[in-house]
Amino acid sequence: MIIVIAGPTAVGKTKLSIELAKKYNAEIINYDSVQIYKDMNIASAKVTEEEKEGIPHHLIDIKNYDEDYSVYDYQIDARNKIKELEEKGKNIIFVGGTGLYIKAALYDYKFNKEEKNNDYENLSKEELYSRILELDDDIEVDKDNKRRLIRTLINLENDNIFYDGDKLLYNNVYFIGLETSRDVLYDRINERVDIMLKNGLEEEAKYFYSKERTKATLTPIGYKELFDYFDGNVTKSEAIDKIKQNSRHYAKRQFTFFKNKMNIKWFDVDFNDFNITVNKVINYIEKGD
Repeated sequence: MIIVIAGPTAVGKTKLSIELAKKYNAEIINYDSVQIYKDMNIASAKVTEEEKEGIPHHLIDIKNYDEDYSVYDYQIDARNKIKELEEKGKNIIFVGGTGLYIKAALYDYKFNKEEKNNDYENLSKEELYSRILELDDDIEVDKDNKRRLIRTLINLENDNIFYDGDKLLYNNVYFIGLETSRDVLYDRINERVDIMLKNGLEEEAKYFYSKERTKATLTPIGYKELFDYFDGNVTKSEAIDKIKQNSRHYAKRQFTFFKNKMNIKWFDVDFNDFNITVNKVINYIEKGD
């Protein structure tokens, strides 16, 4: 059995995944693109050892910040991990927030991995950046680093999906979505940012601020906003407000993706008694209602 837990940030996905893993003798596979990287703990709300409660987690902390990792790589790693866990007789729970990762892992997604031989050295940084935006207009990349621009462009070209498959490749898969009202969610996101700052988000951002800008360091919400503060472009208060605003926008994009791209059974979270939500999900899995 494979259980996929979806939903926007700060809605309780990690907590539900642990409860279901204990119930169903399952191990957890991460599908968050930032939690792939080592040391990006606070910005990604990475599950802690205490939160894991002894449940094995996979595809977390497998890359350094300066290593390339694409959705194509994730597809290979996730499918290999599914095979490994199924051979061990384990059930599997996917938890994360990167919708394209879970689609690529479980559905008939194919990628154009034909290597490009284009020589981009003759292009200016502005021309490289323009081509990158044509492939991904939401990407964050260091516009002043030509080597990084060339590498990003090649990766994007090689990762172009040429078949957006709707065919599910696995049997006995349950898609569980967690949701709540917008006001409650936004309050929880704002509170989570405050907790992240208290737990050392600024110090974590400073660690990566001194290093080369990579796709990994420019992806998490929290780093780039604080980088602006470190550069003296905004005040600390303005940076924090921007982190909260961007987190809320990201949650909205997540919710839209999961609603539109996947067939999910949604559950309204009871934050006063989370066990009520857990039991509703278990009842659905076991009885289909």
